[in-house]
Amino acid sequence: MLCLSGLSVALALALVPGSVKALKEGDCEVCVTFLGKFYQTLKDSDTKFNSADIEKALTASCKDARGKENRFCYYIGATSDAATKMVNEVSKPLSYHVPVEKICEKLKKKDSQICELRYDKQLDLTTVDLKKLKVKDLKKILEEWGESCKGCAEKSDFIRKITELMPKYAPAAAKARTDL
Repeated sequence: MLCLSGLSVALALALVPGSVKALKEGDCEVCVTFLGKFYQTLKDSDTKFNSADIEKALTASCKDARGKENRFCYYIGATSDAATKMVNEVSKPLSYHVPVEKICEKLKKKDSQICELRYDKQLDLTTVDLKKLKVKDLKKILEEWGESCKGCAEKSDFIRKITELMPKYAPAAAKARTDL
């Protein structure tokens, strides 16, 4: 009887699919995009492709990262406040010119949260009606620009601040808008 139950458990485990090897389309969006841009900057700046130099460059690049890319850097341990340290899981394969998709696949096995990161949808500031957006979305626009709205209490205050700053951060959108 014990042998039969052990056999059935082994059969069940054999039938359950293991972890998927290849990334699906749109999977690990932030990881693939961030590491792709990072790899390109390494090639453009003629950095030596050794693990230590790549790790230093990655840490420096993560200091400037914001939003989802900053969260990615936190997950791999490239920020100062990170609890874990998996930077070598990125720097070593990059030193061998391993494709970023393969690096992200391995990172997914270590921490699945890395591949759950997705970029927020970008608003088209030329056509969007700011009055119809939620305050949360208006705050997000200002945050993306690296600005804040001190003393803003109402939605109209956020809209005013965005329309003031639009020529600086989104000049094409500011020119295209007719309601300014």
